[in-house]
Amino acid sequence: MVKAKVEPGVCGFTADIEAEVRDYQFVTLKVTSECENIVKIAELLKEFNAYNEIKDGFNGEFYKIIRENLKGCCSGCAVPIGMFKSMQVAASVALPRDVSIKIEK
Repeated sequence: MVKAKVEPGVCGFTADIEAEVRDYQFVTLKVTSECENIVKIAELLKEFNAYNEIKDGFNGEFYKIIRENLKGCCSGCAVPIGMFKSMQVAASVALPRDVSIKIEK
């Protein structure tokens, strides 16, 4: 099982992600967050084929669901990136490394 915690920024809605893999390919995501949008997306992304999603990238079902459900200021949310990275690590196609975004003005 892969676990990740994403702190997406000013909204304050952190997300705890758990990704489990079955048959080295089918990933199940469990996401806990106070954000209604992320909870809705997590329900739609319960299980998917990791290899298809990696192959299709931004044209895959994963990001299609993200595009359809995150609009406006939520379009730049970092939680979906954390979900995708967790899926990659669970499917053993990426190493478990932290991701960081630092913003200055």
